[in-house]
Amino acid sequence: MKRKSLFTGTFDPFSIGHDAIVKRALHISDELIIAIGINPEKKTLFPLEERLDNIRKIYKSFNNIYVTSYQMLTIDFARQSGVDFIIKGIRNIVDFEYEKSMSDMNRRISGIDTVFLLSDPQYASISSSLIREFIMFNKDISNLIPIIQ
Repeated sequence: MKRKSLFTGTFDPFSIGHDAIVKRALHISDELIIAIGINPEKKTLFPLEERLDNIRKIYKSFNNIYVTSYQMLTIDFARQSGVDFIIKGIRNIVDFEYEKSMSDMNRRISGIDTVFLLSDPQYASISSSLIREFIMFNKDISNLIPIIQ
């Protein structure tokens, strides 16, 4: 039986921390859907299609990673996608508190569990918002994002 998981986020931009979570998720899941949640209220730096394209390029050699987007509740998308569990990366206690509440509610309404993967220590301080700020001030971010081939 194949295990299918879902890793969601805005991924604006997709960081080396996200990449580390994806690679670890593949150890516990046979298939992984990386999905960008569309929230019209959230202002993003990069257009949706560019974010999708970049992530697809990063994982183009993986036949068990699928990249898409959705505009509904994450738990509804998870159910629709037939996943066994949702993957969440946790950098700190603030992430944990937020994600635990969301996980509890998602499991309650759908039965789908969330698997928390703690960030590798060297990536714990990396956030997409920090990377966006560096971009706005013309700082080099090449060591903060995966190499896109």
